Amino acid sequence: MPKIKAPRSTPSIDMTIDMTPMVDLFFLLVTFFMLTATFRNEEPVTVDTPKSTSDKILPDNTMLITIDTAGRVFYSIDGYEVRIKTLKDVGEHYGVSFSDKQIANFGKMKSVGLPIGQLGGYLDLMPAARKPLDAVSKGIPIDTGLTEKNELAYWINFGQREAAVFQENKVAEDPNFMRQPLRYAIKADGETAYKKVKDVIAIFKKQNIYHFNLVTSQEAR
Repeated sequence: MPKIKAPRSTPSIDMTIDMTPMVDLFFLLVTFFMLTATFRNEEPVTVDTPKSTSDKILPDNTMLITIDTAGRVFYSIDGYEVRIKTLKDVGEHYGVSFSDKQIANFGKMKSVGLPIGQLGGYLDLMPAARKPLDAVSKGIPIDTGLTEKNELAYWINFGQREAAVFQENKVAEDPNFMRQPLRYAIKADGETAYKKVKDVIAIFKKQNIYHFNLVTSQEAR
């Protein structure tokens, strides 16, 4: 019995795929990300951290103290609201006030490395114009005692307090909110003098902070 062969269909030369919906979706996504993205300013200092085999990363809600090769100290804390309230607290303590624009600019910054008295003029500048000041800045003033000269101690103290208040407010708004305890970290350049790192650790201890991370770069394997 002869086999019956099914006729082979020839693709129509008029078959086309309408890409219009996909193109529209692509441009909608691009527009969305352009309108909602928040650009943060560059770090005022770059440090080359020591190498290690640890693959842990810093969690959210972290206070970070950065120390460069010259021993200059920079302060950073996560959370826009926590940052701006900490700025207000430190400013009030030292009798320095900031405009709404300066406060908003500070909230976008990654870290600060200036005496509080010089910070207002710094915040008025565009990010590109701040770089020359970053190069000559002496960092946040520190000493091993809890004196008025030890500005870092007040940044740490007020930041610690505002982070705790923020967490409590979140729980009050939403009982299901999971608290994230504030973590502490020190990020020092591999060439930083050990005494500078020791001084920052001493300031932590005077604030009853005994658990903190040392930031390193992962060693290539």
